[in-house]
Amino acid sequence: FQEILLIDPEKSPSLLQREVGIHLSSSVLFLLIFPVRNRLREIVGASTNWKDHQQALAERASLSQYLAQSQDELPAKTMKDSAIEAHLPLGTQPALREKYLNYHNSVRLLICYSHTWNKELKRSPLSIVTALVDKIDMRKNIIYPDCDIKFTGHVTWVGKTSIEAKMHMSQYHDGAYTDVLDATFVMVARDPENKRAAFINPLKLESPEEEAIFQQGEINKTRRVELSTASLLKVAPTAEERTLVHNLFLNTLDTRTVSFRSRILPPNSVWIEDAKMKGLEICHPQERNIFNRIFGGFLMRKAYELGWANACAFAGCRPTLVAVDDIVFRKPVEIGSLLLLSSQVCYTEGMHIQVRVHTEVLDPLTRQHSTTNVFHFTFRVEKDIPAIVPQSYGESMLYLDGKRHFDETMRSQG
Repeated sequence: FQEILLIDPEKSPSLLQREVGIHLSSSVLFLLIFPVRNRLREIVGASTNWKDHQQALAERASLSQYLAQSQDELPAKTMKDSAIEAHLPLGTQPALREKYLNYHNSVRLLICYSHTWNKELKRSPLSIVTALVDKIDMRKNIIYPDCDIKFTGHVTWVGKTSIEAKMHMSQYHDGAYTDVLDATFVMVARDPENKRAAFINPLKLESPEEEAIFQQGEINKTRRVELSTASLLKVAPTAEERTLVHNLFLNTLDTRTVSFRSRILPPNSVWIEDAKMKGLEICHPQERNIFNRIFGGFLMRKAYELGWANACAFAGCRPTLVAVDDIVFRKPVEIGSLLLLSSQVCYTEGMHIQVRVHTEVLDPLTRQHSTTNVFHFTFRVEKDIPAIVPQSYGESMLYLDGKRHFDETMRSQG
């Protein structure tokens, strides 16, 4: 059933496919870094040059005739159909070491296109985009820059128009592969012009193990709905959270004045207002994805770098990433946008720092701001750190939201 392919990076993916005679939906691919993005461009029919993207979009519009009118029209696919194994030879090819950060984002797209692949069509009529990053858990603190990395993953759950894909990253060191991180992505299928939802193939389960994996996907979906419903932007804090906020307030009162306005910072504490960091990025065409929007991996990297720098400055030492949680892609970022990033330490506990990074685009002509993403990072340092203390009601909500994400991360890691 499975074929392992060692791809020569000097050959094009289309040539290799003709030579070997395979289809993505029936193979596990052993890939080098360079063919992955090119293969995705072939499947989607995207342009390779920025100046040609309008023509490519017009060509994709004609693929709408191949969209299914209901999910029942599409053949069911198995988890094996989307299984991908991709190797990144950092140990044997030093030139790749500066470029591997974007790689896992390409693999997750290839997983989803493998699930929906129709071998009768040269191009896919679907535009598959990232809806959210549910969770990225670090299993190992050290990632070696000169040791081979292996990515594996497959589709774990599908709805009518959405796909959950899990990816695992491991690294070869001391004679064996060890787990580095686990990641869960939710992707959505859209029409060729990325204007409306499109149906995807249902998932056929072939074993009790696959049924358990699929059921976990259902649990994840339910959890996301519950968290969204209970958002502090929609409903009041719980009674326990209200008590926590009031105790924080009482702990900062100046007992000499007995005034609501007079506040004193407790020992070994930092006002939340003093734990911020900001950044700006101009979004150039070289950071675009296959749909000629800014690549989600680029946004994640910039948010992570700012969040890490904020945690580093706050703690006074180099932090280690523990988890990335609940990244929702609310709006695509267009080429040429001014991307504003705001990082905030919003919760601390022991040796852990919870950082929230908010990104928005600024239209320089209208001066309108539009939120694109909110990122949540959990970092750890090797010493106890100051407590973060809110002053206003809005800052208290940031504090509680950070505590919720931190508690969820700790629960998921056991």
